Amino acid sequence: MTAFDLDDAWELHPQVAVRPEPFGALLYHFGTRKLSFLKDLAIVAVVRNLSEHADARGALSAAGVGDADTARYAGALATLASARMLVRRNTTPVGGAR
Repeated sequence: MTAFDLDDAWELHPQVAVRPEPFGALLYHFGTRKLSFLKDLAIVAVVRNLSEHADARGALSAAGVGDADTARYAGALATLASARMLVRRNTTPVGGAR
């Protein structure tokens, strides 16, 4: 399983689409053709908003995930990262430092 660091910046893989469903959401990776079912509205909110936060911990907090549930959600995020649904976000400024 891919290591998932809650203090890193993460985002949906560019080839992943999120489709809302009554039970939560479907994630479909157009590159690998993998499908993931998200059956928890909080994890859907976290996944959708990862790119809006400096790190995954911030996205968890914004979705109302408390400290007691952080490990469980981190495990779910790790599973999505190992399936290449989530990737580390490049935080290097455009043009980068030389």
